[in-house]
Amino acid sequence: MGAVKCIGILTSGGDAPGMNAAIRAVTRTAIYNDLRVKGIYRGYKGLITDEIVEFKSQNVSNIIQLGGTILKTARCNEFTTPEGRKIAYETMQRHGIDALVVIGGDGSLTGARIFAQEYNIPCIGLPGTIDNDLYGTDTTIGYDTALNTILDAVDKIRDTATSHDRLFFVEVMGRDAGFLALNGAIASGAEAAIIPEFSTEVDQLEEFIKNGFRKSKNSSIVLVAESELTGGAMHYAERVKNEYPQYDVRVTILGHLQRGGSPTAHDRILASRLGAAAIDAIMEDQRNVMIGIENDEVVYVPFSKAIKNDKPIKRELVNVLRALSI
Repeated sequence: MGAVKCIGILTSGGDAPGMNAAIRAVTRTAIYNDLRVKGIYRGYKGLITDEIVEFKSQNVSNIIQLGGTILKTARCNEFTTPEGRKIAYETMQRHGIDALVVIGGDGSLTGARIFAQEYNIPCIGLPGTIDNDLYGTDTTIGYDTALNTILDAVDKIRDTATSHDRLFFVEVMGRDAGFLALNGAIASGAEAAIIPEFSTEVDQLEEFIKNGFRKSKNSSIVLVAESELTGGAMHYAERVKNEYPQYDVRVTILGHLQRGGSPTAHDRILASRLGAAAIDAIMEDQRNVMIGIENDEVVYVPFSKAIKNDKPIKRELVNVLRALSI
């Protein structure tokens, strides 16, 4: 295990339900293995501004059910500079932190990778993002909860869509990944999903209209991934008004609603497993790896792969949605 005696833990980037379950798992597994734990507040910013507190087991009591992150999160432009990272490293040294566990998405792991390379610090990443867009893990912390939030919202929207014979475009998060839109559409019985992965291949709106979405239904719901590649729900609503004025169109943008709420059982279990595995990895002298889950087994994914490789959408899911929406 080398000289690691004290673990620092932080959450960075967008918050995700289950982050608190991961903080709890990392803290308690570390203490169980006779390691000290320091909680770093406000992500990488807290390393620069010295917002660091020693964590005991009781610090993480009664948080597994909470959404958000008790450690807070913040953007930190200073950490993107060598000068900022030098300050962060000096802060870590003062607190005796030997290794870092970073819970976050693509940008958070990129920061961890650069920091680890510059100062030879063992850094372990946990995939905490509702977008589910990190390569090397079947699912990310927060994704299942966000999917269930979308499901709940679309179920309610369908009530009013059906009552008024309307076409609803529902915009969901996901950045440049269509996992929430596509799986949300399948789960909610939506008629289509417009996702960035296929934005350059076909005109997804034209395909949806040509498939005859009104053959057997008076109302329709289309999930749209928010992305510069798709243009978002407002873009498609405007197109329908201009190109197909016979349809009564409405838009709902779910926004940050998707990030909140108590994590599902799936996200709590996932976060607990990954958090415990992060300490196992440190004790095995692993570094610069993200802890993922593949085929229900814990895996170590090098940062370089997790960050650089695109996570593919399964085309069979698109075919499932198309078949079930007739």
